[in-house]
Amino acid sequence: MSIFEYNGSAIVAMAGKECVAIGSDLRFGVQLQTLATDYKKIYKIHDQLFLGLAGLGTDAETLSQRFAFKHNLYRLREERDIKPSAFGQMVSATLYERRFGPYFCQPVIAGLEPDGTPYLCGMDSIGAQETAKDFMVAGTATDSLLGICESLWRPDLGPEELFETVSQALLSGQDRDCLAGWGAVVYVITKDKVIARTLKGRMD
Repeated sequence: MSIFEYNGSAIVAMAGKECVAIGSDLRFGVQLQTLATDYKKIYKIHDQLFLGLAGLGTDAETLSQRFAFKHNLYRLREERDIKPSAFGQMVSATLYERRFGPYFCQPVIAGLEPDGTPYLCGMDSIGAQETAKDFMVAGTATDSLLGICESLWRPDLGPEELFETVSQALLSGQDRDCLAGWGAVVYVITKDKVIARTLKGRMD
């Protein structure tokens, strides 16, 4: 078993019309043993920017604290919140500087640029970036998530349609992976608000 699969995870981010959604499963396990069913893998950077961290749980906690620290420093210096595209570059640089002993995490970044354009970005454990206009997935359930996202996603979804699409994709995808599941949490980010909802999933 790969170290990336040790704790299990399923993360999906999706773009809509002037809105973006990101969701993750809630299982925290050690290989096939489930230890907790309320472990969110999505971290808020600011109101228009969220970060999902799939992979090893300990490294995810460490990275989330480092990125919160770096964003706070940026806000003190610049007196504004960081743009999602700039944050993506920062995450990439942070991972790449540890390339010879990397953090075992795959980040997914979802946010709205100042002009309301959705921004989605994913990367591997050493910071090789991949941006997308439609959706981005990470974790142990990526094979099943990619298929269901390609089936369900369509351009210019509104916030409620986007929530429904992400929820169906996440629940269907994680049901086909024994290392992810036990419900989900989904955040929908619009210009003026963030909607957070917790979903019930299969408990096996």
